[in-house]
Amino acid sequence: MSSDRFTVGIVGLGLIGGSLAKAYTAAGHTVLGANRSPATVGIAKLQGVIADELTPERLKECDIVYLCTMPDSITKYLRDNADNFGNAVVIDCGGVKRNICKEGFALAKEHGFLFVGGHPMAGSQKGGYKNSRDNLYKGASMIIVPPITDDILLLERIKRLLIPAGFGKITVSTAENHDRMIAFTSQLAHIVSNAYIKSPASQEHRGFSAGSFKDLTRVAYLDPDMWTELFMENSDNVVRELDMIISSLSQYRDAVATGNADGLRELLAEGRRMKEESLKVK
Repeated sequence: MSSDRFTVGIVGLGLIGGSLAKAYTAAGHTVLGANRSPATVGIAKLQGVIADELTPERLKECDIVYLCTMPDSITKYLRDNADNFGNAVVIDCGGVKRNICKEGFALAKEHGFLFVGGHPMAGSQKGGYKNSRDNLYKGASMIIVPPITDDILLLERIKRLLIPAGFGKITVSTAENHDRMIAFTSQLAHIVSNAYIKSPASQEHRGFSAGSFKDLTRVAYLDPDMWTELFMENSDNVVRELDMIISSLSQYRDAVATGNADGLRELLAEGRRMKEESLKVK
């Protein structure tokens, strides 16, 4: 692998994969792309976003291969192409890691390629290739789950491959810790947003809503199929976070319903303090 130029394979040219393709191409690297819709591959090629279609036979040309499809499709692609990856570093971009990493690490060990779990912490409520952009990952964190977390040479190799995408931070994690944390930072937020917008008042908000409404409802506009799969794969962690927020909301409700102003004030002050503490976390 050249330290200056390498070949990138991207499976799935939606928002995540399309943005990776655009970023690597803008940085001067060669990108090969595959997508379940041939039309998307054709458009990306016409636009110069990819150099050519990524076929199983061409996986061996790649220094890095990103798998940017649904979780069940990722594991199927790994199984179907386990003998085709050659020396490529294979990174999935799925939203949960335990099941994918368990299978990915086992296949990699058996077939002699390097698999790394990955999760780019950037996105948009609007998906698809048409909404992809070359700066989506600028300054964002990329979570990686390597097979070995203390191999400095391996981590440096992965980091060198990731840099052209524009990531501002590489976070190393285990699959278990990733799924535990992502249930709180991402999955719970999507459920709360999606549930919040179901109030009848949401149909009458014009003229009464500002930034807080926009912020809280942004991710209510989600892909039901994808998020159902992600929630179910991480159900133990999601249920734990749901139980905690339901318990907390009940305390606020009880304070308001009983006229307990002092109790409500303390709940609000506690939430503010915890937000201030969270801002100090590096």
